[in-house]
Amino acid sequence: MHPVVQEVTARIRRRSAATRAAYLDRVAAAAEQGPARSRLACANFAHGLAAMGTPDKDALRRFVKPNVAIVSAYNDMLSAHKPFETYPALLKQALREAGGIGQFAGGVPAMCDGITQGRDGMQLSLFSRDLIAMATAVALSHDMFDGALLLGVCDKIVPGLVIGALAFGHLPTILVPAGPMASGLPNRDKSRVRQRYAEGLASSDELLAAEMASYHSPGTCTFYGTANSNQMLMEVMGLHLPGASFVHPQSPLRDALTRAAAAQVLRLTALTDTYTPIGHVVDERAVVNGVVALLATGGSTNHTLHLPAMAAAAGIQLDWADFADLSAVVPLLARVYPNGAADVNDFHAAGGTAFLIRELLDAGLLHPDVKTVAGQGLDAYRLAPALADDELTYEPALADSLDLEVLRPASTPFAPEGGLRMLRGNLGRAVIKVSAVAEQHHVVEAPAAVFDDQYDFLAAFSAGALDRDLVAVIRYQGPAANGMPELHKLTPALSVLQERGHRVALVTDGRMSGASGTVPAAIHVTPEAAAGGPIARIRDGDPVRLDARTGVLEIDVPDGELATRAVAAPPPQQHDPVGTGRELFAAFRRSVGPAEYGASVIHSLAKASA
Repeated sequence: MHPVVQEVTARIRRRSAATRAAYLDRVAAAAEQGPARSRLACANFAHGLAAMGTPDKDALRRFVKPNVAIVSAYNDMLSAHKPFETYPALLKQALREAGGIGQFAGGVPAMCDGITQGRDGMQLSLFSRDLIAMATAVALSHDMFDGALLLGVCDKIVPGLVIGALAFGHLPTILVPAGPMASGLPNRDKSRVRQRYAEGLASSDELLAAEMASYHSPGTCTFYGTANSNQMLMEVMGLHLPGASFVHPQSPLRDALTRAAAAQVLRLTALTDTYTPIGHVVDERAVVNGVVALLATGGSTNHTLHLPAMAAAAGIQLDWADFADLSAVVPLLARVYPNGAADVNDFHAAGGTAFLIRELLDAGLLHPDVKTVAGQGLDAYRLAPALADDELTYEPALADSLDLEVLRPASTPFAPEGGLRMLRGNLGRAVIKVSAVAEQHHVVEAPAAVFDDQYDFLAAFSAGALDRDLVAVIRYQGPAANGMPELHKLTPALSVLQERGHRVALVTDGRMSGASGTVPAAIHVTPEAAAGGPIARIRDGDPVRLDARTGVLEIDVPDGELATRAVAAPPPQQHDPVGTGRELFAAFRRSVGPAEYGASVIHSLAKASA
């Protein structure tokens, strides 16, 4: 093992000793002998059986078969979740054939950040992760189940499912993905149309045609944003079957993997001698493996929020400094848009997850000795799934990448570092992703242009008032302010300014997502403006320095002066809960924890009660 990976893991273990032990005690207490349904009173149990068909009802009544909860994020508006429409029936049949029973235990909400980007609905996005976690817990709360199959793909949905499942950490749980849509208009071509539209050089019809050619069918969007980063993490953390992440929804191999997940979860229940609850799979080593895979692939910055939140649900305390220290030694092995021209289908065709995991294991950058839903150890994930006579089989990963512009061995990486760094200074802490940012843009010093609303920035850009060197400061975008919406709508305008030759950067207490690109962006600034952080004291024209090389984020104002400046008032709409959904998450805004700990209301309240 690489010594830095060992040390980071060891310090996470030390830091988490008390909380992890308490969590495992709860898991052990819940995992009493036999299915929990055997202890239900007759009336309770009858309610749980009432809607079942006769054979399943009889088997469950006699406690002779394991019962598996199916929890789904299906809706037919989201391309990534449309394929789940047929999964419950397929999974139930596969469970019966393997000697088990399945019940559809519940659905969870699934919103699309691509649709809500730049709209009021986006303010519900991060909040939805905690709501999904709670909805998952509601589905699993009936004491009827020996295991769970969780169906989800996109942004907040997978982290929410995992957090909810970890609250029932005694249950074996497998995440079941759906795969990406076929490649459409290349992402860089789409981005060029977006930039031309931002400059007034392309019509709305042109823009819509480009977007529809990119997002065109069932399956995950093909760029390497948060949704596809989720899939990578679930596989490397041992919560997917090996190779399940990026197989197309319409492929016979996808159906075979889905059926195999149903059969496999039965092998992990407490009714077998290979009992593997999710609370034991997600340990400190698995969390570090997830961070390493994120860094090695240039994954979404949203996971600097989601990984700490998922880890906390298992009693593990993950810090941004852990990301930064691992990033310094984890090489970048993949270039997938926005970190390159390729999409996830190109990544999969070049060798995919099996190639990547083998390279990271052989380089000593992943813990091999972990529990996974495929069994003990990560070696099973060196293998790639295939069909032989309509049966699922596995074969070794490709010996060599089929496209060195997309996927490389650890011996010849794209970069020696993972490209995710932590910034510190008199403005607080922040995260920056530099894997898609050209070296000459890693350091920006320029006057601040301060906005308390992304729309005000876009209006100023459209009016030609920002055609200069600047650090755009977009504040009051944190979790306690307006739910921490992604600010991806700013990317085309910032890119235009940078391409005009200006020194440009973004500083915000909001998010930029897995679709962030070539402009340096210090995001998730904490303390946020709504908590009175220094970002709320920046004024137009203050000299700001963002230095991704040395990890510095500061303004050139004496500390004494900065501390005595008045905190700028938040924009009026944040006082008045008017607009789509705003009134629904007032409690979230009041209770949410800071970004550096995952921006979770669940863990914030748990910490406060402790």
